Amino acid sequence: MDKRYEPLFQPWRIGNVEIKNRIVMLPMEGTNMIQWEAKTGFVKNIGAFYRDRKDNNIGLFIPGLIPLVSIVGEKWIYEHPEVFKPVRPIVKEIHDSGAKIFFQLSAGAGRSMILPQLLKLFVKKGLIRNLSSKLIMSKWWWSAPDDNEPNVWDPDVRMGEFTSDMISRFVYAFGQTAKLCKDAGVDGVEIHAVHEGYLLDQFAMPYTNHRNDCYGGSLENRLRFACEVVKEIKKVCGDDYPVSLRYSVCSMTRGFNKGAVPGEVFTEVGRSMEESQKAIQILEEAGYDMFNCDNGTYDAWYWAHPPVYAPLNMNLSYVEHIRQFTSKPVVCAGRMQPEEAADSIAAGKIDAMGIGRQLLCDPEFVTKIKEERMEEIRPCIACHGACLPFCGLNGKGTDIDPLHPDMGRCVLNPWTNNELKYSLKPARHPKKIAIIGGGIGGMETAIQASKRGHEVDLYEKTDRLGGAFIAASAMSFKEKDKQLLQWYEHTLKQTDVRIHFNTEISDLDDLNADIIVVAVGAKAKTLPIPGIEHAITAIDFLNGSQECGENVAVIGGGLTGCEIAYELALKGKKPVIVEATENILGAKGICMANSSMLKELLRYHEVPVYTSSTVESIDGHSITLKTSKGTAVLRADTVILSVGYLSDKRFAEEKETKKKNKVFFVGDCDQVGSLKTVIRQAYETIQKISY
Repeated sequence: MDKRYEPLFQPWRIGNVEIKNRIVMLPMEGTNMIQWEAKTGFVKNIGAFYRDRKDNNIGLFIPGLIPLVSIVGEKWIYEHPEVFKPVRPIVKEIHDSGAKIFFQLSAGAGRSMILPQLLKLFVKKGLIRNLSSKLIMSKWWWSAPDDNEPNVWDPDVRMGEFTSDMISRFVYAFGQTAKLCKDAGVDGVEIHAVHEGYLLDQFAMPYTNHRNDCYGGSLENRLRFACEVVKEIKKVCGDDYPVSLRYSVCSMTRGFNKGAVPGEVFTEVGRSMEESQKAIQILEEAGYDMFNCDNGTYDAWYWAHPPVYAPLNMNLSYVEHIRQFTSKPVVCAGRMQPEEAADSIAAGKIDAMGIGRQLLCDPEFVTKIKEERMEEIRPCIACHGACLPFCGLNGKGTDIDPLHPDMGRCVLNPWTNNELKYSLKPARHPKKIAIIGGGIGGMETAIQASKRGHEVDLYEKTDRLGGAFIAASAMSFKEKDKQLLQWYEHTLKQTDVRIHFNTEISDLDDLNADIIVVAVGAKAKTLPIPGIEHAITAIDFLNGSQECGENVAVIGGGLTGCEIAYELALKGKKPVIVEATENILGAKGICMANSSMLKELLRYHEVPVYTSSTVESIDGHSITLKTSKGTAVLRADTVILSVGYLSDKRFAEEKETKKKNKVFFVGDCDQVGSLKTVIRQAYETIQKISY
C-alpha cells in the first residue's frame, strides 16, 4: 500500500465499537435495507448490492434512511418488528467481512418534503386513490416547526405545525426503533438529522423555527428535540449503544430557496459557524457519540450533494474547524478525495472519510486504493444522473420522482442496483463484433463485449478515443470527466479489443463481422438566423479551436450553454445567456443540486440571462434580440451556439433493411439522450447479444 493512504486504514472507535478503518459508506437513496414510506418492509434483492461492497475494505456501512412512520397510512415501524428479520443475514455477512453497520433513522423531511408531486406519483402507482385532501398523507409528513411554513419544492404549499405531542411520539419511536436495530445485530444508529434542512434541522435553525414554546427561541431550545432523541435511545438501548448524528456544520443558506456558493460573503440565515461551535457541544453533552458532517440545507442543497461545479473536498475545512469543539469523532463528506482525507486524518483534524456516490460508481474503490490500483478506479463525475433523480425548477418541482427506478443507481456503472438484472457470464455464442465510433458509447460497448468473450474491433475516424466527451470534459471544473476518459483508455488496454484509429467506415458491407454496433453520435444543431456564419458551435469553443473575445453571447440556456457561460466567467470574460424558453436549465432530468448550484454560480458571477428571448440577427460585433420587452442589441465579440444536437443518421437505413438483426445502434446516433442513456444502451445491447 502507498504510505500516503495508510491513515485511511487505521482502526478507530465510535463509543465502544471498533471500526477496522476510516472509510464510511454514507447513506444514499437506493441503499436502504428497509423502505418504510408507501410500500413497507425489507428491500428485495438489496443483499446483492451489499455483497459487491462488503469484502471491499469499507469500515462502516450506513444504509439509506429509515423513516419512523410511513408516508401513507401512519404505520410506525416500531410496531412492525417483523421487517427487521430479513436484515439479519446481511448484517451477519457484513460482520463476517470485518465491517460494522449503523442504521440511519429519520424524523422526516418537514418543509423539505417533496409535495405535491409525491402525492401524484402515489396515485399514478396505485398506492393511494385520489388527491382530494392532503390528509391522505400522514400528518407527520405534512408538518414543520412552524405552521404555514413554505414547502421547498413548491412554496405555494404550506406546512402544518409539528405539535409538542407529535414530538413526544417521535422521541418514543426513536427509542423503540433503535432497540429493534440493536436486537437485529446492528452495531449502532445514526439520527437524521440536524442536517440538510430536514425536520430536526428545521427545529435547530432560526430561519425555520419561530416557535415560542420550549422547542423554540434559544439555541438550547431549538436543539431540544434532537437532544431528547439521543437521551431516549440511550435510556432504551443502554449508554454503551453508539448513536451518531448526521450534522450540517453550516447551513450555507441566504434565504428560502437561496443558497450561497463557495467563497461568497453572505448573511447566514441558518446555522452559522459561530452557532455551530456551541451546538456541537450541546449535542455531545446530550449523548451523541459521533458527528457525520457536511454542510447545507435543501435551500442550498448542493452543499450536501455536491455536483460537478463543487470543489473537491468541498466541506473539509468546515469539518476540520468544528472538530476542535468536540471530543467525539467526526466524519467528513462532500466529494472527498483519499489523499486529502488521509492527510487530515493523520493530522488529527478529522477521524474518517465519508464517501457515497463513488461507491456506487466503483464498488472496489477502497480495495483499489489499498492495492495501489489507482488507475483502475472508475471516477464519480458528480453528475447525479441516476443516483439522485430529484429534479426541480425555480422552486417549483417539475420533474420529481422519488420512487424513480434509477434511485441509487449510477450513470457510469449500470451494474449498481441491477446486479440481478444483468449478467457477466461468458456469452453463450461468442461473436465477431465491429463497433463504429470511439466515443463513450462505442468504448463502453467494446469493454462490455470483450468482458463477455466476444471478438471486438473498434473503429474510430480520428486519432483519439472519447468522441464528443472530449469537448464535454474540457471545462476547468471537470477534472473527474477528464479522469473518466483516462479510465476508459486504461480499461480498453486491459482487454483484447482491437482499436483502429484514423479509420472512417462509410459502408457497413466493408466490415467482416457477425454483429455491427453503430455509435457515431450526433451533430450540433444550427439555427436559421441572419449572420449565423459568424457564430461558433459549443464544441468549437470547448475543443479550443476558436478563440473568444471579451463579450460573448451564448445562445441556448440548456446545461451545456450555462456551463460554457460559467466557464467563460471563470476565465474573466463577460458572457450573456440567451434562452428562448421561460427558464434556463429547464430540461427534464437535471438534478436540482446541479441546476440550483449552477444558477447560483451564474448569479454570483453576475452573468446576465435573457429568457423568453430569441436572436434575430448576428453581425459579428453584436446580436439583436427579440425579448418580451421589445428589441435589444447586445455587444458580442463572439457568439457561441449551444442549442442541442441531431442524431447522425448516416447508417439509419440499416434499421429497415435485411441487416436489422445484425446492426445495433447505441447512443445519440439512435436518439439524442444523455450519458446515462448512452452507457445503459451499450450495456443492454451486449446483454442482448450475449444471451
